[in-house]
Amino acid sequence: MRIAVTGATGHLGGLVIESLLNKSVEASDIVAIVRNEEKAKDLAARGINIAVATYDDEAALKAALNGVDRLVFVSASEVGKRVEQHSNIIAAAKEAGVSFIAYTSLLNLDSSELFLAPEHQATEKMLAESGIEHANLRNGWYWENYAAALETGKAMGKFFSAAGEAKVAGAARKDFAEAAAVVVTTDGHAGKTYELAGGPALTYPEIAAQVGEVLGTDVEYVNLTVEEYEKSLLDAGLPADFAAGLAGADPVIEKGALYSESTDLQDLIGRPASTVAETFK
Repeated sequence: MRIAVTGATGHLGGLVIESLLNKSVEASDIVAIVRNEEKAKDLAARGINIAVATYDDEAALKAALNGVDRLVFVSASEVGKRVEQHSNIIAAAKEAGVSFIAYTSLLNLDSSELFLAPEHQATEKMLAESGIEHANLRNGWYWENYAAALETGKAMGKFFSAAGEAKVAGAARKDFAEAAAVVVTTDGHAGKTYELAGGPALTYPEIAAQVGEVLGTDVEYVNLTVEEYEKSLLDAGLPADFAAGLAGADPVIEKGALYSESTDLQDLIGRPASTVAETFK
């Protein structure tokens, strides 16, 4: 069985490949689809097949997917361009005869008001209409998204956000990668939608406490206004559109967008999801 992974040199895609190898998938049976061949040198040295194709190039994607049985479709990173890019991948997979796709989507997508949701909703719809057997892996929040809290925690003893009393059922990227590897290497997942959430869910003060545990110091959660938080993200160097999107998402997160009691993630990987402290350590 030949398995391809899109975005294979990215954070999540790279971990999916590691998980496949850990599950004894032969390197020669893995196709790493990448934008930059230079960045895939380490993968090639391990015997993994490298295919160069951007999400914008349907012809190159079709060539990359020729002979592939199953695909881990890691969603593209360019918010605002993903509907067209994802359409290219699905069309290329259909033309190439890919039999199964595992797509990395978004937690609570049916009700989500997050700025990330519309493109995932469109992609799930395209997959449903494609005729290709598939599973939707609705990933929750990565604990790594709070990595900046390590810097502010160390420098100021503070963790800033604008999410109030929100609860987040997060996990480490490696947990979601392992779940994707399970789904693409075992049978019985076609037609399934998995709500992938860590547990137990944490409030932001609890996240701050775990950051403090890693740093060996007390870290206090400071709840900002959306405008204050956006400015802090801009000051930290984030692009303006992304800073606005993240800050604007916090009131939606406070309403429960990243909270779920689903045990799908733990059931798939057969262990508890990683904690904040485990992730950052």
